[in-house]
Amino acid sequence: MGCGAGRHAFELYRRGAHVVAFDQDADELAGVEKMFGAMRLEGEVPADAAAETVRGDALELPFPDGHFDKIVASEVLEHIPDDMRAMRELLRVLRPGGRLAVTVPSWLPERVCWALSEDYHTAPGGHIRIYTRAELEAKLKATGFRVNGHHHAHGLHAPYWWIKCAVGVDNNDHPAAKAYHQLLVWDIVKRPLATRLAERVLNPVIGKSVVVYFTKPPAQEAAGAVEKEKTDAV
Repeated sequence: MGCGAGRHAFELYRRGAHVVAFDQDADELAGVEKMFGAMRLEGEVPADAAAETVRGDALELPFPDGHFDKIVASEVLEHIPDDMRAMRELLRVLRPGGRLAVTVPSWLPERVCWALSEDYHTAPGGHIRIYTRAELEAKLKATGFRVNGHHHAHGLHAPYWWIKCAVGVDNNDHPAAKAYHQLLVWDIVKRPLATRLAERVLNPVIGKSVVVYFTKPPAQEAAGAVEKEKTDAV
């Protein structure tokens, strides 16, 4: 949900999943669809893998109940004013026992970005809230999900965004921003041991994203929870 340019969708497709890349941006989806086709032509995906793009609104997902085994919602909920409505939709379209992975910007690195740049969080379609992990987990638990664990990621990326916020979020030609961006591209492509170890140390402290895993309870468990709530209310 909120696939953007398709990074996660491409990797899932490459691993053999039946992927639905969902977003409201038609231009982004057109690029994702082209990449799906190129991956098929280049033989980068297993024969039984499948991929499609679907455009729509996260508040009214155009899928039937229990449609998906797994859902990834990466760096999207912080953009949605009615985040709990989107969470309820995620619960609805996930099958009982299905898994949800959610990533949002981590609290500390995000607070630094907001302090350094007003443009970072006031641009149209930008970030409208900063989650703590406790708040994110509490909202999804209130929706009906069960929490399964978490970790932090992208510790090397936080300094890049601090630089961008300090020199101007749209100033891609600033020497410091360009140099750090080149470092990140090199790291993603080459994945050297030194930066892997550095990120492992940095992630718990300044990881740009927090990743939280959830499960939709089995149908009978969810029904039991509803009945308990009714009893408690009485």
